[in-house]
Amino acid sequence: QVQLVESGGGLVQPGGSLRLSCVASGSIFSIDVMGWYRQAPGKQRELVATITGGGSTNYADSVKDRFTISRDNVQNTVYLQMDSLKPEDTAVYYCNIDRATYYSGSAYYHGRDYWGPGTQVTVSS
Repeated sequence: QVQLVESGGGLVQPGGSLRLSCVASGSIFSIDVMGWYRQAPGKQRELVATITGGGSTNYADSVKDRFTISRDNVQNTVYLQMDSLKPEDTAVYYCNIDRATYYSGSAYYHGRDYWGPGTQVTVSS
């Protein structure tokens, strides 16, 4: 199976920066789209950014030109560089894999929709 663990969250002042990381572990053969989502208190989970295996990216309008998503396909890691942070960026940030192929013994399996436990980002003075 596939497990995700995020790191890098914390408390930062408005205008500051944070870099989130998410490592996928398990007997992974390949990963399709990796992404970041966030959920603020009292709100639904929303897309922040996604990146394909080939490096194509997609961003929510609210974070364009401030956040940058990247990935290391060898290390099965996705990053989110967050600059010019605003109080409205405060949320729990979740890492997601939409599709992955993993192996167990001599067999390959396909799985969908994996999530990490989340990491808290708080932007406040």
